[in-house]
Amino acid sequence: MNRTAARRTAYAASALWTVCAFFAALTAAVTSLPPHRVWGVLAACGYAALALASVAAARRPAPGASSARETTRRAGPPQRGPTLLLTSGFLLLGCGLAVVAPLLVLVFTGSAQEEVHVVHRAGARLLTHGTPYLGPDQLAGADYTAYNPYLPGMALFGVPQRLLGLDARFGFAAVFLGTVALSLRIAGGHAPETGRSSCRGPVSRWPAGRFGGLRNSVAPTGGGAARVRSAGAGTGATRFRTRAPRLGPTGRRTLILAASPLVALPMAVGGDDLPVLGLVCLGLALAGRPRSGAAGRAGLVLGAACTLKATAWPALPVVAALLAVRAGRPAVLRLLGGAVPALVVGVLLPALVDGPGLLANAVRFPLGLAEAPSPAAAPLPGRLLATLGPAGHLCAVAALVLAALLIGGSLLLRPPRDASGAALRLALGLLAAMALLPASRFGYAVYPAVLALWAHWRTLDVRRTEPAPVRHRPAATTAYTAVGPPDTAQVRDTGALLAPRAGAAGGNGHRRPGPEPPRESAPEPEREPWQGPGAGPHADRDERLSPAPGRHRDVRPRGRTPVSTR
Repeated sequence: MNRTAARRTAYAASALWTVCAFFAALTAAVTSLPPHRVWGVLAACGYAALALASVAAARRPAPGASSARETTRRAGPPQRGPTLLLTSGFLLLGCGLAVVAPLLVLVFTGSAQEEVHVVHRAGARLLTHGTPYLGPDQLAGADYTAYNPYLPGMALFGVPQRLLGLDARFGFAAVFLGTVALSLRIAGGHAPETGRSSCRGPVSRWPAGRFGGLRNSVAPTGGGAARVRSAGAGTGATRFRTRAPRLGPTGRRTLILAASPLVALPMAVGGDDLPVLGLVCLGLALAGRPRSGAAGRAGLVLGAACTLKATAWPALPVVAALLAVRAGRPAVLRLLGGAVPALVVGVLLPALVDGPGLLANAVRFPLGLAEAPSPAAAPLPGRLLATLGPAGHLCAVAALVLAALLIGGSLLLRPPRDASGAALRLALGLLAAMALLPASRFGYAVYPAVLALWAHWRTLDVRRTEPAPVRHRPAATTAYTAVGPPDTAQVRDTGALLAPRAGAAGGNGHRRPGPEPPRESAPEPEREPWQGPGAGPHADRDERLSPAPGRHRDVRPRGRTPVSTR
């Protein structure tokens, strides 16, 4: 990337960080939740610092460009200015300022969204009573904080807090980042990750004369340093330089996703939706692989996601439709065979142990049928209908069921053909569910947004890795005839020979049947006295000389002296 393009990238990154800072500041100004306000203040400062640093990086002069002598002394390709800083260092710094710092502050102060405390209490009850739910008798007259609207698998994230005092948000973030990174790597088809620099592996070389007339070689050494040998001017000097590690496409995309306010805000204040979303992305990536055993692994991953929250359940029919098109009924059976054990362990057995508690907490409460109203009261169509009374609530549920039937019909009529189409279809279904649920919130928008971005990256990877289509070119219409000295050639256009002759074609432009009229052949070029039979231009553009008596044939490159082939 040249200097101008690097500056444009830096200014674009500065504009992006500025938008993120504005969103964080707006969140801190309008929210009434203390964790969101803390994140907004800290993240706005971090995003603003990144925006200023991006501008400073764009205005920084290119390293080593001040003098030709300094350019000659450098051993290696020229640095790309702010490009490397924007792709690796800035993303790491953005994650630190927008996610890590607010998360640590909120964890140490004990401030979190109510869902985190719900998960902690569920984990404690699971260890103490064997069920993460309170019974209907215990929920009588209680407020919404006593309910656990999650499926039994979510209580596992609260167990470390009970045993080790570790906040559940660390588990949410670890599962999300690991599964998303793995899904991006699988979806990329194991394409080579360009831009990654390492001191291990084969020695990299640069041709002589490219950088100051020196031939440089980098020998791998330990400790992340690279030893540079410069063989120039007879000095034999050995110098050392340090290479900064560069992130591949998977690492960059994961950090971009984590540093964005779309993920940074829920990861710092709550984040119970993030592990579900990461497992769904991993299941889609496995389902999109051509291997036969990937369907069973995809079913196992999606089954694990379905034991956490009900928002993962629409992924099963979408992936089943994808596998039915790509691999047929056996792949669908393998998908179900992988998902059923996880569902039995994570949902069916807890339902047998405490069925009334599961029904009251995970079914009735999210649908707004419990005694305590849900705090998820975003002004979306489903919530607005539910506020009109029992009839409005019934209309909201009917609209939700109708949307599910429409999405299911689209899977039967036009099933997705690849993982990107499946992700987009799932994003559409979750967006409709978010809008029509009687108890919904704007935080559910992370599902369709991340799925749409994942589908876009998947499409880019497929276009990059698939072979280019073969284009059949018409026959060449130029011929090369050697005239004059052997180091020159004259191009003779033969387009007239390919054009139809007068009287040879009918009114429709097709040639009439009959004998082919004779064509005038080009005159044979005169040969020089030193040329024998067989001399002339060769396919490799070298002049083939006639052999002398008792000697082998010599090859003389055009414009150079003869080179013996013996």
